[in-house]
Amino acid sequence: MTTELNLVWNSICLELQKVISKEAIEKWFIPIELVDIENDHLLLKAPDAIYQYWIEENYLNQLIGASCRILGKNLKIVFYTESNGGEENKDLEKKIRQSNKEEKIAIFESKGLNAKFSFENFVVGPNSEFAAAAAKAVAESPAKAYNPLFLYGKVGLGKTHLMQAIGNYILAKNKKVLVQYVTTEQFTNDFIEAVQKGSLIQFRKKYRQIDVLLIDDIQFLAGKERSQEEFFHTFNCLFDGSKQIVLSGDEAPSALQNLEKRLISRFEWGLIAEILPPGIEVRLAILKNKLKNYPISLDEKILEYIAEKVKTNVRQLEGALNRLCAYVSIRQDKTITLEETQTLLKDLVSLQPSKTITIEMIQKMVCEAYDIRFSDMVSKRRISAIAFPRMVAMFLARKLTNFSLSQIGESFGGRDHGTVLHAQRTISEKMSKDPDLAQLINKITEKLTSSQ
Repeated sequence: MTTELNLVWNSICLELQKVISKEAIEKWFIPIELVDIENDHLLLKAPDAIYQYWIEENYLNQLIGASCRILGKNLKIVFYTESNGGEENKDLEKKIRQSNKEEKIAIFESKGLNAKFSFENFVVGPNSEFAAAAAKAVAESPAKAYNPLFLYGKVGLGKTHLMQAIGNYILAKNKKVLVQYVTTEQFTNDFIEAVQKGSLIQFRKKYRQIDVLLIDDIQFLAGKERSQEEFFHTFNCLFDGSKQIVLSGDEAPSALQNLEKRLISRFEWGLIAEILPPGIEVRLAILKNKLKNYPISLDEKILEYIAEKVKTNVRQLEGALNRLCAYVSIRQDKTITLEETQTLLKDLVSLQPSKTITIEMIQKMVCEAYDIRFSDMVSKRRISAIAFPRMVAMFLARKLTNFSLSQIGESFGGRDHGTVLHAQRTISEKMSKDPDLAQLINKITEKLTSSQ
């Protein structure tokens, strides 16, 4: 039996090497002995209490995950030691405990959360209903509902709001939960600093001992190979330890460029939810909701004007409202006319397209450029002379419209969202290598936008 247990423990240690350095394995795990496996417990014998405490504080999630992968089930880790009880060991253990306590306090206080973001003040519309419901489910049952949760959409549509709302909701229910919101840029900068200062152990403790990781703008990991490697192991550690991960990006995982496939596949393990630009009714509701935070009132016609003219994203919508409220607050009569509103917001309004670009407009423009029939564009035919222009049109529809992947696919003969993602990725890659194709697509884009 002892030989069999040794083989199992060796297998677990080999599995741990995928997420923990070889040096750490040799120092902390090789001296450990697997004594027994029974009643869903893994009984381990440690040389002394320091080994037990260090593993429990720094590597417990990884150990649980590795054991689960080797033995096929979740097991509770139980230690017993034969410590000699010497004063030196006791003093060292006391120092380690105090050091870890201080580090945990530092982690706990560094959440990166903004209390102003909540589910209550997030205006839900058809554009965000699914994403908001998924975020609320995760907040109510971390690591049980959807793990990971991947939110994606264009800039300023509410991804950060929902991520922060998840963190604030979880903390409101349980103050002891370690929640960390961080941008990908901050994660990368922290990693670079840790490498430069030789403090990777502290860095890994910070990111691998938390209960909920909320990481924003994951697309900025693109091209950063060492940061991707580090995040890969961080993701595995948290996931294997049944910790909640929430990510956001500007595209669906499969459309992200210059990211390792193993990362993308992990992003797709859980639930993927898209946030689309809000319609005019939702934009008006957002303005009315935001206006409650100001000690002033605005005429309904002014709010309708803003909602109608500022379409790009919610952030610009809020910026327009902030500008008007600041103007009204310094006026003695605390009022503003529609004409004054138009003057104040003329620069923002000029940034908005005066007319919406439709998928049909894009299809017709691409058909003209490639000299194919419109009926071929939406047909099931797959010959290269038709399939490639179709991919170009899908790429442009994704770039220039606010339609979802499914809606775009439906407009091209009932194709699914995966076909649209494939087209987007393919054309992006070919444009980077083919200047003539890039020039043609830019020319089509200019025609479509200038005609507005």
